[in-house]
Amino acid sequence: MTQNFPTGAVSRTSDTAGKVLICGSVAFDVIMEFEGHFRDHILPEQIHILNVSFLVPQLRREFGGCAGNIAYNMRLLGDVGCPMATVGRDFAPYREWLIGAGVPLEHVRAVDSEFTAQAFITTDLDNNQFTAFHPGAMQHAHLNRVSEAGRVALGVVAPDGRQGMIEHAAQFAAAGIPFLFDPGQGLPMFAGEDLKRFVEQATWVAVNDYEWRVIEQKTGWSERQVCERVAALVVTRGALGSVIHTREGRIEIPCAKAGALVDPTGCGDAYRAGLLHGLLRGLDWESTGRIAAVMGAIKIESRGTQNHRVTRAQIAQRLAENFGEPAARAAFGAASSREMSHVQATGTNR
Repeated sequence: MTQNFPTGAVSRTSDTAGKVLICGSVAFDVIMEFEGHFRDHILPEQIHILNVSFLVPQLRREFGGCAGNIAYNMRLLGDVGCPMATVGRDFAPYREWLIGAGVPLEHVRAVDSEFTAQAFITTDLDNNQFTAFHPGAMQHAHLNRVSEAGRVALGVVAPDGRQGMIEHAAQFAAAGIPFLFDPGQGLPMFAGEDLKRFVEQATWVAVNDYEWRVIEQKTGWSERQVCERVAALVVTRGALGSVIHTREGRIEIPCAKAGALVDPTGCGDAYRAGLLHGLLRGLDWESTGRIAAVMGAIKIESRGTQNHRVTRAQIAQRLAENFGEPAARAAFGAASSREMSHVQATGTNR
């Protein structure tokens, strides 16, 4: 099952700025497509005895989870993102995939008594969804410790087991390792005081606009108050782009153009890989946000969270197309100009 990736997609690491430890989920997404409408099979007056069955001729099993997705996208950018996660006895095919993609697995712990975390998603023709999520081995995330990872440039606390998220944030803070707090789907597990503690420990916070409203409501803190505690609050807004809030002001990042709008699942994780690329290299927020926007646009063109394959040269070309060649040079240095020239000469872009 090992995949052959395009030259440069996962092999270029000579200018890698440091290791990022990504504490978060590694999961399977089982996606089933019902060729009808849920509304035609659910009787409102019989909801108290709901018992429905849907024939799903189409089924896909995708590799996902925030830690896996972020690490995959970081490899496309030429960076090293190490997932720190707990997986189950069924992890073998996902392991083979990540090895083929060049993702380091030394901090992925197997819990043989559990299955790997997985979501079972049934969609209908209106894109309505029923989702059941089994956390499995993810519930043991706290068994992993940040201190086991050795030298780490940056950290990430992404959706994971509740205790794991709490302990990993505290461990990053205690070790003086700057980290990105990315609560995502884990938000419902935490009360306002928990979220305040995360923010006070973190260096950066990244959320979508809905998640920001939840944090704002639970903590009672405004954007300004959060920025008094972190270096930046990044809020993604779907088709409206994203906003990066810092103590110096507000930076609007427009969406990058996508060739096709196929599947938004995993776009947030691709965006975060772009953020981490900029943070590793000390880029300004405008350049960092543009890289993140391009990574999100590349991801949305493919179904699933880890099926897009691009080289650094192609990413640089997309940056140049959307934001100009200086943006591409800022992202990858002088090498990007030579890589883009090769893409233009050979026609290998997209």
